[in-house]
Amino acid sequence: MARKYFGTDGVRGTANSFPMTAEIAMRLGAAAGRYFRKDTQEHRVVIGKDTRRSSYMFEYAMTAGFASTGMNVFLLGPVPTPAVGMLTRSMRADVGVMVSASHNPFQDNGIKFFGPHGYKLSDKAEEEIEALLDGEIQLSEPENIGRVTRIDDGLGRYIEFAKTTFPRKKLLNGLKIVVDCANGAAYKAAPVVLWELGAEVIPMGVAPNGYNINLECGSTHPEAAAARVVAEGADLGICLDGDADRVILIDEKGRVADGDQLMALIATNWAAAGKLAKNTLVSTVMSNMGMERYLDGQGINLVRTSVGDRYVVEAMRKKGYNLGGEQSGHIVMTDFVTTGDGLIAALQFLSAMVKSGRPASALASVFEPLPQKLENVRFEKGSYPLETDLVKKAIADGEASLGGRGRLLIRKSGTEPLVRVMGECEDEALLNRIVHDIAEAVRQAG
Repeated sequence: MARKYFGTDGVRGTANSFPMTAEIAMRLGAAAGRYFRKDTQEHRVVIGKDTRRSSYMFEYAMTAGFASTGMNVFLLGPVPTPAVGMLTRSMRADVGVMVSASHNPFQDNGIKFFGPHGYKLSDKAEEEIEALLDGEIQLSEPENIGRVTRIDDGLGRYIEFAKTTFPRKKLLNGLKIVVDCANGAAYKAAPVVLWELGAEVIPMGVAPNGYNINLECGSTHPEAAAARVVAEGADLGICLDGDADRVILIDEKGRVADGDQLMALIATNWAAAGKLAKNTLVSTVMSNMGMERYLDGQGINLVRTSVGDRYVVEAMRKKGYNLGGEQSGHIVMTDFVTTGDGLIAALQFLSAMVKSGRPASALASVFEPLPQKLENVRFEKGSYPLETDLVKKAIADGEASLGGRGRLLIRKSGTEPLVRVMGECEDEALLNRIVHDIAEAVRQAG
């Protein structure tokens, strides 16, 4: 069924515009509170947020909604998204909330929900909350209104947990690391974890002001960090996004490695150690065909899902896999965490560096990627460019030109009014022409 509020990753949009208004956030909190509070026992919700200005507004609105239905609210303050998943489970909460629009600019925001086991909610649960949201929400009696408590040690709990994922008796001594926190939720946690593990840390993006989250920094803009790695003679660069659930790495030569390269490295190492569940990696349809060919040569299975880390996690939980992720840098390792965790994924890479004694450049180029081109085309809300004859013909012409030598993936974004036109082909000139023609058709239709 079509959904009014929830997209592929919670509720998201421009702050103070539908559906991201304080009023809807309050009702959403009340609806989720009523959904999870099904008896008279004590019920808990933990709420984390990133550093954008509107996150404070939505945090308080959600708090009011939850408390109005009798949920006790625990406020974590600015913490990474994976910390919310972890603390939802460890604090025995019924639901966790992260207020963040991830890698989007400051004017956007979003609300992500986690169930009691720390995993993102299913489509079915979100649909039931939507039904409550549009109905008459039953509020609690005055004596049953929930309490609100600010938790001061939530970030510390996450920092200590992250450090436990690094091999025992191993340290980062002698390594110089640039870490770009995107002026986001990990601006405190990431530098502390790396420093306490022994590294010399060069922090970037650690001065949030409410407006500079993801602004020319972080995983979507790694150029500044790459230049800093080279200038400082650093061993590695780590670029997180606004809520720190994704990571992009930079080797000592300033070259960028995406999530596919990191997944391939971890999968290879885990398979060799007998730790890769069912010898399988889960990724989305966006992952490079070069990775697929590499894994096949290593005897490692690849399962592809729809775009979105929640679909990766659903496939992992259904079949018992323990490693998955996205090319964009969401890396999910269910031996440790319940959602993408950029910092812990980077620690896995650093573990490989420490164990092997090899530089980042020798580990970050696991396979030779096929030429891949992605073009994002913005369209007017309410229009449907992919349904027009013009775009359908452009796609058909592109498929015919490829002739089975590559692939196309054209889809509407689940979080922004964008059509993403992606193609792969060994003939880069042909690829560029096909993607350009389809993108141009979308522009004309949108």
